[in-house]
Amino acid sequence: MGPALAGPVAVTLQDVAREAQVAISTVSRALSNPDRVSRATREHVAAVARSLGYQAQRPATRTQLLAMLVPDITNPFNFDLIRGAESQARAAGYSLMVGDSQQDAGLEALHAERLRSSVQGLILGASRQPEPALRQLAERIPAVLFNRESAGVASVVLDAVAGSGQIIDHLAALGHRFVAYLAGPREAWSNDERWRALSLAAEASGMEMVRLGPFLPTLEQGRVAADVGWASKATALIAFNDLLAIGALQRLERRGIEVPGAISVVGYDDIFGADFCHPPLTTVAGPIEEVGRRLVDQLLAVIAGREAGQLSLGTQLLIRDSSGPAAERA
Repeated sequence: MGPALAGPVAVTLQDVAREAQVAISTVSRALSNPDRVSRATREHVAAVARSLGYQAQRPATRTQLLAMLVPDITNPFNFDLIRGAESQARAAGYSLMVGDSQQDAGLEALHAERLRSSVQGLILGASRQPEPALRQLAERIPAVLFNRESAGVASVVLDAVAGSGQIIDHLAALGHRFVAYLAGPREAWSNDERWRALSLAAEASGMEMVRLGPFLPTLEQGRVAADVGWASKATALIAFNDLLAIGALQRLERRGIEVPGAISVVGYDDIFGADFCHPPLTTVAGPIEEVGRRLVDQLLAVIAGREAGQLSLGTQLLIRDSSGPAAERA
């Protein structure tokens, strides 16, 4: 008895796009929403699809799988993000696969490439990849970005301007005139956005601000950042995220430096635990579960060939016990 013969390999949208030398979204529109592309493009894509033997899969037999890559799956910030995305995906008849890029652009790219043939679409959380790589990826697979913007790629971001302005207004009202920003990774798009928003608000209020770091957004690096921030003589530290801020609180307490008596600490994200660390952390919060749902909505729109642009959701400052009146610093 001879060896079993493998069945025919199904031709995918990616195959058609590669052969036709157009984006996957263009193939999707040409085949499912032909009125949204030019006649020449529609006919070209259809001819390529026929020559390859492409057959649209029926909804009942499609692999209804989406993927989300996050930079640090241990960061509590991602809990609600994943929960919201999974809930919305399930409601639409999809399952959600989650991967950890470990804040490494190369690993993220590797994950994305390996997932490309297995999932219908991809969500990249706080991607560290350079602009050209992101645009090329979005041409090969439907993709949506979170807390990152790239021309021509759908995204959902948290508004850095509103929350950052509220931080500066809050600290200025407490008498702070010199504050330090504990910066996150250089590759983090949201890091530059937060610094830019803080700087503009500080300048408008007559406040002096210094940027320290960069630091990895972890508890361990927060302890290092606390020493650097304290040495700067700033009366308040604004951390890139809550993990950095909570690590700083732990280090300051260990050194016997009172918060907020001697120095104030503020974070971003309002992660699980931010309200019961010691002292409870003043931080910028956003509707994270809603973000997860919107990301899936955006991705499904891209998969269907519909327009999906860039969404920005509002943020607000939650004032807790880690911020107080400015102390006198020698």
